[in-house]
Amino acid sequence: QVQLVESGGGLVQAGDSLRLSCAASGRTFSTYFMGWFRQAPGKEREFVAAITWSGGSTYYGDSMKGRFIISRDNAKNTFYLQMNSLKPEDTAVYYCAATKLLNVRDSRTYDSWGQGTQVTVSS
Repeated sequence: QVQLVESGGGLVQAGDSLRLSCAASGRTFSTYFMGWFRQAPGKEREFVAAITWSGGSTYYGDSMKGRFIISRDNAKNTFYLQMNSLKPEDTAVYYCAATKLLNVRDSRTYDSWGQGTQVTVSS
């Protein structure tokens, strides 16, 4: 497992951008697939985006395509979620997570999770 710490959440207005960071500890960070999930009050945890260990492939939830960009810097043991054109419905707690399994859209495959960071988008 790796230990994960998110940062970068906050309160923004609709249409604004925000970048989340997830710092990982552990020498094997580069061997993990990394993902972002979010959970709004009263809703199930939702897949946001994921990236392969090399950064060569990325995956997005349907409502994030074209607005969010996931990236990683293995040298810094950090990966990112750039969120553009934010909408009020993007309001949620965002979690980063790590897995070595291929089913990156399923939260059950992840065995390491951060504590979450709140993103609030006002209209």
